[in-house]
Amino acid sequence: MVHTAIPDKPTLQDVQQAQQILKSVVKRTPLDASKTFSLLSHQEVYLKLENLQTTGSFKIRGAYYKISNLPDQELQHGVIAASAGNHAQGVALAAQLRQTPCTIVMPENASLAKIAATQAYGAKVVLQGNSYDESYEHARMLQHKFGYTFVHAFDDPDVIAGQGTVGLEILEQLPTVNAVVVPIGGGGLAAGVAIAIKSLRPDVLVFGVQAAAIPAFAQAFQTGQLTSLPAAATIADGIAVRMPGQLTFQLVKSYLDGIITVEEEEIYRTLVLLLERSKLVVEGAAGAALAACIAQKIPPNLGQVAVVLSGGNIDITLLSRLIEHGLVESGRYLRLAVQLADRPGALRDLLDGIVPLGANVLSITHRRIGAKILLGQTEVEIDLETRDAHHIQQILKVLQEKHYKPSLRD
Repeated sequence: MVHTAIPDKPTLQDVQQAQQILKSVVKRTPLDASKTFSLLSHQEVYLKLENLQTTGSFKIRGAYYKISNLPDQELQHGVIAASAGNHAQGVALAAQLRQTPCTIVMPENASLAKIAATQAYGAKVVLQGNSYDESYEHARMLQHKFGYTFVHAFDDPDVIAGQGTVGLEILEQLPTVNAVVVPIGGGGLAAGVAIAIKSLRPDVLVFGVQAAAIPAFAQAFQTGQLTSLPAAATIADGIAVRMPGQLTFQLVKSYLDGIITVEEEEIYRTLVLLLERSKLVVEGAAGAALAACIAQKIPPNLGQVAVVLSGGNIDITLLSRLIEHGLVESGRYLRLAVQLADRPGALRDLLDGIVPLGANVLSITHRRIGAKILLGQTEVEIDLETRDAHHIQQILKVLQEKHYKPSLRD
């Protein structure tokens, strides 16, 4: 990826100016106290609900502020950006509001829902490349060919200043806050929030959280060197950036108190908890920040901790798989197979051992033919709704005591 010279660093004044410009455009999202996540985190947790923001994420803040500062000549030529999701929608809406032509380059495997949402805001979508990096290179080529203005997803002072308005709102909504936890990928949100927080309240701790699957910023923060990591799969695709920005790296080094990584299972668990306990739909990147608190990876006993839920644009099919995975992981769902004699009453006898234990039978499938199914036997696969991992162990123990040989299925 080609990097240009490092531009001037944004300041608190830039963030404050951005807040004035954005007042009529973005929502002042709630900062909600959460008893559930406070108990789980052993902190006093407040959730900054950017998943409820216009376009479903914080990205409209930086995109609109960047485009609002462009001179008329650049607005007439139009803007271009590369993105697989949230930045695309933020730039597209900002361009529509500023009445400037907009082109978004997205990977060829981008979600159909995100493509449609971006087009709905009036942008021309170009599908090019198999990754963000390939889309980025193509967008840069189109920029130079047609004279567009490039709106970077994170490594731009105006974009950073716009994202920093999240930090100003947190301080206004909770003046006594002790720490802020924010997801970090390219670093635009984390850098902007940290500038706002640290400039006004230097005593407040600010932590960035990254997926352990692709910890580019965490590695750079530790080594002091910018390196590009190989692409890796993670549910937190919004922060799966292979290489931090040069400007954001300088700002993060100056302002953040640390960068934490979280595992995929910790993110999965957090997203399911947000759905179940708080009725909030968030994407993986947003869940990462709260996962660090639940896993108690931030310092203990900080007091009031504001956690930025950066976006809610999760694909519906992924959400369905996530719920199933979360139920299995938390012991709320069990699929087991048992071989029975192929005779009347055999299934009833099996269920008589399960139902009194309080498990809810969701479905039953019979198989009489299979490589491991003996003649005169039938395999029964049962899906059960369970309470927790202890409940599952109790069911398996009772079945074994009744001389069944249950096997677990994915």
